[in-house]
Amino acid sequence: MVCGVYHGGARAVLLAVAVVLVLGKEAQQQQLSEGFYAGSCPGVHRVVRRVLKEAHRADARIYASLTRLHFHDCFVQGCDGSILLDNSSSVVSEKYARPNNNSARGYPVVDDVKAALEKACPGVVSCADILAIAAKVSVELSRSAQSGGPRWRVPLGRSDGITANITGANSLLPSPRNNLTTLQRKFAAVGLDDTDLVALSGAHTFGRVQCQFVTDRLYNFSKTGKPDPTLDGGYRALLAASCPRRGGNKTVLNDLDPTRPDAFDKNYFTNLEANRGFLRSDQELFSAPGAPTAAIVDRFASSQKAFFRSFAASMIKMGNVKVLTGGQGEVRKKCRKVNNGS
Repeated sequence: MVCGVYHGGARAVLLAVAVVLVLGKEAQQQQLSEGFYAGSCPGVHRVVRRVLKEAHRADARIYASLTRLHFHDCFVQGCDGSILLDNSSSVVSEKYARPNNNSARGYPVVDDVKAALEKACPGVVSCADILAIAAKVSVELSRSAQSGGPRWRVPLGRSDGITANITGANSLLPSPRNNLTTLQRKFAAVGLDDTDLVALSGAHTFGRVQCQFVTDRLYNFSKTGKPDPTLDGGYRALLAASCPRRGGNKTVLNDLDPTRPDAFDKNYFTNLEANRGFLRSDQELFSAPGAPTAAIVDRFASSQKAFFRSFAASMIKMGNVKVLTGGQGEVRKKCRKVNNGS
């Protein structure tokens, strides 16, 4: 009888622990909400939009660059603002990882957004949330005259991390030279599926990219001494004029979408169907043998509405990757360093 009471009590304790764990996880998820700053900083979106519009007057690339920063942040230890941290006595910055060094950009604009928000709502809005809002606003402001552009409500309430992970940035971020299998693996590692892969890659409908990321496709694909056979001949000639085999500047910028380079639309996908994807990682989505992603490319190429809907859903999904909330992190005073760092 005594044993029976003991086992029953143990089961009750285990059940209680399980309930607490489940509720704790749900509570953490619930802390991300669209209205997180409704009382503490109601004008947060307006402030971000104002600063970004000012920055865009001097830099036409900034919207695409800020969208990419959010992406590069979330793929390395989650959406915690770690990509923004500079080198310090306690931090080895992700900015100097191979995928980011001399490539990822927009940090001064993030600083400007943070300064404006600190003036309006001191100590309230995290840098991780700034990246998420900036990506959303950037896409909205890049919409073309022919379309309304994708819109979504950003769940907010992320805390900022106090560490960076340059090793993770070197190994986890998708590369412009990755094949489809590698891309799928890297996306799956953060809980994203093939539809997310194709939809989020659609952000390459705007922005610029350096010659160094395409020269192998033009002249020595997979060390064959020949061009990438999936690259349209006319498009290859156009790129070769900008990115010559010898004597060229590898940092020369090219439009990711040669049709409407600053508009957020479905043209990225029609370009892939025409074998006019700039990066290998882009064209792989359509041209890799037996690619399960090809049908998704076709669907988005034929329906901008379908692309916008999936892009918005995938941005929300990506923005929830391994987020820190509450006391799991901090709200940095400056995005480049942790509050107690030097």
